[in-house]
Amino acid sequence: MKFVKRLAAAILFVPAMAMASGEELHLDKAPVSMDGASLQHGAKLFVNYCLNCHGASYLRYNRLEEIGLSETMIKDNLMFTTDKIGEQMKIAMRRDDGNQWFGAAPPDLSLIARSRASEFGSGADWLYTYLRGFYRDETRPTGWNNTVFPNVGMPHVLWQLQGDQMAKEGEHGVELELAKPGTMTTEEYDKAVGDLVSYLVWMGEPVAEKRKAIGMWVLIFLAGMFVLSYALKKNYWRDIH
Repeated sequence: MKFVKRLAAAILFVPAMAMASGEELHLDKAPVSMDGASLQHGAKLFVNYCLNCHGASYLRYNRLEEIGLSETMIKDNLMFTTDKIGEQMKIAMRRDDGNQWFGAAPPDLSLIARSRASEFGSGADWLYTYLRGFYRDETRPTGWNNTVFPNVGMPHVLWQLQGDQMAKEGEHGVELELAKPGTMTTEEYDKAVGDLVSYLVWMGEPVAEKRKAIGMWVLIFLAGMFVLSYALKKNYWRDIH
């Protein structure tokens, strides 16, 4: 019996030991903002730089009206593969083509900000660090590598904005330095990536802010009901005693 208990305890601790043995991942805190201007800028970056290879099939174009864009603005500036605003944000690339070109089909990004969460930080933190962690690596097929996702198959699609970063070994692992500036300064690029990540967070749950607001009112209602129920209980048991 003791042997069985020890075996069960060992099995329970195996996943925890496996996670603890993994390499620690340093993630920078993402400046997530649900401000309309940030989300609109993020949507623009997403459509222009991400939607060529990555779909967002859980979201329809008309939902972008919720971040302050009009139907005309969406059609004129963000819709390039369809003329129906109720269409899903899909891409034309076939999965087989993605496997052939990149070694793996580019994933759908509808829920990427939620799926990348880990013990090291939120999914937003992972994306923010990842999109700022590309560096030149001539040994890779695309010419790029990444500090967060080593040997990634994705090229650095934002390189014209950020510029070329080079990697070198530092005291705390791989360190990056800007070898060739892009069209944006480092501060401007970090702000743009923050807006893009904010949009990806919003896209993963467009009703998050409404859900939180409703949740607050539900908690207030339950607190009020608790006070009334407690007063009723005291009044009821007073007569019995």
